Amino acid sequence: MAKLLISYSPFEIRVGLLEDDTLVEYAVERPKDKGVVGNIYKGRVVRVVPGINSAFIDIGLERTAFLFSEDVFPKGEILWDKGEPAPPSPLKSLREGQEILVQVVKEPLGTKGARLTTNLTIPGHYLVYLPLLDRIGVSRKIKDEAERARLKELVQNLRPPNSGWIIRTAAEGADEEVLKEEMEFLLCLWENIKEKAKRAKAPALVYEELNIAFRAIRDLFNRDVNLILVDDAEFFKELQDFLGKYYPRLLEYLKLYEGSEDIFSAHGVNIDVKKLLSRKVWLKSGGFIIIEPCEALTAIDVNTGRFVGDKDLEDTVFKINLEAAQEIARELRLRNIGGLIVIDFIDMDLEEHKEKVVETLINALRKDKAKNSYLPISPLGLLEMTRERRRDSLYELFLEPCPLCHGEGKIKSKRTVYYELLRRLYRIGKHLKNKTVIIEISPYISEVVSEEINFLEEIEKKFGFKSQLKINRELNPWEYKFHIQ
Repeated sequence: MAKLLISYSPFEIRVGLLEDDTLVEYAVERPKDKGVVGNIYKGRVVRVVPGINSAFIDIGLERTAFLFSEDVFPKGEILWDKGEPAPPSPLKSLREGQEILVQVVKEPLGTKGARLTTNLTIPGHYLVYLPLLDRIGVSRKIKDEAERARLKELVQNLRPPNSGWIIRTAAEGADEEVLKEEMEFLLCLWENIKEKAKRAKAPALVYEELNIAFRAIRDLFNRDVNLILVDDAEFFKELQDFLGKYYPRLLEYLKLYEGSEDIFSAHGVNIDVKKLLSRKVWLKSGGFIIIEPCEALTAIDVNTGRFVGDKDLEDTVFKINLEAAQEIARELRLRNIGGLIVIDFIDMDLEEHKEKVVETLINALRKDKAKNSYLPISPLGLLEMTRERRRDSLYELFLEPCPLCHGEGKIKSKRTVYYELLRRLYRIGKHLKNKTVIIEISPYISEVVSEEINFLEEIEKKFGFKSQLKINRELNPWEYKFHIQ
């Protein structure tokens, strides 16, 4: 069974999903870092660039958002200046200065602005309303064909003409009354959004996505969850009111945690950022995986580590890769890693082993809400996959570039810094005759200077000057200073 833990404070909301007492999803929201995915804005077209099939839209954020041609829905009602149907090329329906209703589908990342769509979606717990489509979709995670057909027929009978709906996984087993109540709520919400948009002047926020706790209940609660535990009495009351109004059937699962210990620690989960985002993750067998987030992709390497296994090397490798596949799926969800992912499994000779490892990975990802796609393991032992990136990963949330190495992860070695110092003295040596040079160095390089002081003495002798070494603990590891007297 699963539990949803919610820890509230005025400066931070933490949400964790535990499956069989193992943390599989973890998210944090801070007021200043609150995301914008799911928000709907009335934006203004700043520039249309056909050459890259995109338009830049001002939605009131720090950076201009962008709208790809493929994300422009060809239906006139989404454009607020004109009501006629869009032309064959969606971008041709846009012009500079035009006001348009858009929704954020990807957070701003680095120097990139938010990614937008005009195909708006209004999510509920059981259903997602698609105001601009005329179709019914059913979550792929509902496997029973009879249940899929039942739900589709129910929604078909309940929906207004020409409206689009997606039946979410949580709807499995839901009755007509439940679906009807949520459908009416989402339709009412859409009418409110349209009214607000008509009155607003672009750029303007016309619908704000729920905070992370409400969103977690809406999106993560399913049949396996038997407890929603909240550690703050006032916020517990807010959640009670929310569920009582929109999802009264979930109220029985909501409980207040009144212990003095941190709610996560009390459930055996130690939220240590360093461990949570550790580069090396040990497997129970003694093998390990290395996770390296890069600019363009995330690289994951599987290693045998301390696992020696049986005499049969192929069997040993197969067992490690199977365990690694399950752990990789968990880490992708837990760290919210998105984009291109390349996994370097240990080389296997048997095709049936390769297929079983891929099958294990995919089965382990079935509970993941983020969409993913994958290719078979290549002859080089690499599996390429993608995972939907909508919100920041835990790396972006918890980490920032090192002010010392500027995010490179490496700094100059001690010996490299010392030799640079010596080269500089060598270049200016002819100007130092009969003078004293006070050399300030950081503690970082003091050891190598002591070991190789003879090089400094040779330069002193060659150019006829004296030097004095002084430790300056305020210097960065690679810095040094000369003072000539």
